[in-house]
Formats: sequence, structure tokens, C-alpha cells
Amino acid sequence: MRPPNIVIIFTDDQGYADVGVYGAVGFETPHLDQMAAEGIRFTNFLVSSPACSPSRAALLTGSYPVRVGIPNVLFPHHNIGLAPEEITIAELLKEKGYATAVFGKWHLGHHPEHLPLSHGFDEYFGIPYSNDMTPDVSKNPNPAAQRHPPIPLVEQLEVIEIEPDQSQLTRRYTERAVDFIERNRERPFFLYLPHTMPHMPLFVSERFQDASERGLYGDVIMEIDWSVGEILGALERLGLDEQTLVLFTSDNGPWLVKGENGGSAGPFREGKGSSFEGGHRVPAIMRWPGQIPAGLVSDELVTAMDIFPTVAGIVGAELPTDRVIDGKDIWPIVSGQPGAKTPHDVFYYYWPSALRAVRSGKWKLHLPHTYNSIEGAQIATETFHGIYRQAEIGLSLFDLETDRGETTDVSAEHPEVVERLLALAEEAREELGDSLTGRTGTGVRSPAQ
Repeated sequence: MRPPNIVIIFTDDQGYADVGVYGAVGFETPHLDQMAAEGIRFTNFLVSSPACSPSRAALLTGSYPVRVGIPNVLFPHHNIGLAPEEITIAELLKEKGYATAVFGKWHLGHHPEHLPLSHGFDEYFGIPYSNDMTPDVSKNPNPAAQRHPPIPLVEQLEVIEIEPDQSQLTRRYTERAVDFIERNRERPFFLYLPHTMPHMPLFVSERFQDASERGLYGDVIMEIDWSVGEILGALERLGLDEQTLVLFTSDNGPWLVKGENGGSAGPFREGKGSSFEGGHRVPAIMRWPGQIPAGLVSDELVTAMDIFPTVAGIVGAELPTDRVIDGKDIWPIVSGQPGAKTPHDVFYYYWPSALRAVRSGKWKLHLPHTYNSIEGAQIATETFHGIYRQAEIGLSLFDLETDRGETTDVSAEHPEVVERLLALAEEAREELGDSLTGRTGTGVRSPAQ
């Protein structure tokens, strides 16, 4: 029996509540809802960073972004990227005979030595960074962006278009993905589909214009849902349903400062760029007929880093022994084994290289830091970036079981919990560093190159 196909669909800035089964308002996501009905939906799925590049680095390497040298967002003027020494899911699977491809936004370095073909992918088609990283004032009126080059659309290593029509990107990525599935139906494949949307600026094809009551943002999500349907439909049509594990999730929480053009974190506080749950907790659905029981819902803490070791276990690949992999194999949870619990005793919230919070079980301890907040601020949708206000949080403890919105500090009532989490924070500073305290971690293995 051949090993299963792996498909990862990764959206950009889609909030926790921006899928129908997670509480979406003003638009519908029937294919994602059906995918959840046929598989498992996670309500406690965390990404390792509240921003693009580091979140992607963590997904593909199974390690905290600070460990692999990508703690912050990469820009076109940067000459660094994910280090060649890092091992990605694609490289892991390529060693097992998989065909590998990525169609969409890469954002882990745009020079040839950093692009997907240098990280285990056979095929690449997409843009190398975010869709607002352009000097085109119609897409990015921010004066600081004028130093950016025009956005390239890259195929393999060749720039095939400059400033592509972004309203067609979701469709074009999807068509490439379906074609890849069809061409590789007779062999195991790994398809990574990191959509450009719904990162601002928003674009949607004519077919989905005004499709939702929510406006442009809802239209964009509905087109992404259509894309999911095309992928699932191709798998069914080719008889690959029961041979394919599909994961859908987002790289971080919603860009709330964008107002009506941003998403929703639902019951969680703040969004993109924040170490509150709204920045890290995202929708996540996995489907594999015959292997994942239908209709599962899990509130166990799992992370995007867990995909790397979980996939390794599923396909029988050995994890590298010369490095720390922070993710854990969550197959017992995914497959619905009775009593399966989170394998994580602790989770660290870094942004970008500062340790801002520590989570253990239901307890989350925020360490003192300043952050950009939209709470209490007028959202200026007429400008590109909107208006944030600087906010501060002191040492604060929250019980996420009873206070998902992180509104009530209970540190005074639980000093022993605070002490335990502070000790865990010190362990993180020793291993991964902390720019807030000037610490350099001993376990940071691959500075960006």
C-alpha cells in the first residue's frame, strides 16, 4: 500500500471565526463546513507566531521560528531567508519518494537559495512575499513601501509576470493544484497551497464579487472555500479520497486594524501581531476518510509545529536526530483515540523574538510587554495601515477555560501557578532567547542566511 498523499491549505490572516462552523457571519463556507463534518475540527489550534514568515517557518520545519532564525516578517529588501540546513516537510517527504509542490505565497526568502526549489519542492508557482509589498500605490499607499520592487509572479526560479492581476491568484493557484494532483495520481504527493488571500489588499475574481453579505472580505473567503471544494472534488473524482490527508488552517489571526476588510477572532482578544489568543489561535480542520472519524471536535492544545512530526509518523519517515523538533506527533488526537491528550506541557508565545507569554494547560501567563492594540482606537480604514494604539500589559495570569477573552487577571489568586510558569519562561529564555531581556538562546540553531 502506497503512503498517503498530504495536502496543506494555508490561508493568510484568516481569523478564528472566519469559517462557517467557527461562527462566520455574513458569508458561507460550505466546503470547509463539509470538510469539518467529515473529519476533525480543532478549537485550540495555535500557530507559533502572529505573523506571516515566522508562522510559515514553524509549519514547515516543526520548530519555533526563533529556533530556525525567522522570528520576524521578511521584506523584499532583506537578503536572508530560511537556512538551507533546515529540513522542511517537503524534504522529509521527498526522501520517501513523494512528488512535492507549492502554489501560492512563499515568504521565507525570495532569492534562489531561499525559494521552494531549495527546500524540497519540485514545483513552485506564486509570489515570494506578501501582496502589499509593492511600490504600486494602488495596492500600497504606504510611503515606506516605495523602496519595494514590483511584486513578481515566479514559476520555478523564473519571474514570469510583474504585478500580476491579484484578482486571479486564488483561481490560478487552484488550477495549478488540481493539475498537480491529476499528474501525480499514481504516486504519493505533497501539495502545499498557501493562499495569498485574505491578506490585504483584498482581491477577488469576478465570479465571487458581491457574493456575500459581508462585503469584499466575505467574497474573498467564499472564493477560498470554492478552492477547497475544487481540491476535495479532484481527490474524489480521481479516487484518492481515502488516500489523502487534507489540512486547512491559517497562518495567524485576523488583521483587525483593517476594519471591514479584516477578519474576526470571534471570542478571542486582539488579532494579528498580538500574543493574545486572537493572534495565535486559528481555525484548523483535518480530513482523511477512513482514518479520521467524521464529526470530531477537539479542544486539546495542538500547534502548527505538530504537523511535521505527525506527517513523519503517518508516512513512516524518521525524524532528524541532529536537531530539536518542537512539534509533537498528535495522531492519537487526530484519529480520535479515546482519552488522547495534548502532548504539550508548555507553549511559548514569541513575537518577534521576545517571549511575551507562556501557556501550560488552561493557564496562560503574559509577561510584561508593550503591544499594538486596536482596543479603544478608531480604525482608519481610509489609510493603508489604520490606527493602532500602544498598550501595555503587566504580569498577568488568565484561565483560558473560563476566560477565553483574557479579560480577568487572576495572578493574585494563584501565585503558585505564576511561579511555575515563570520558571518555564526562564527555561525558554535559556534555550530560545528573549530580546526583552537581552538573552540569546543556546538552542537557536539556524540564524537566517
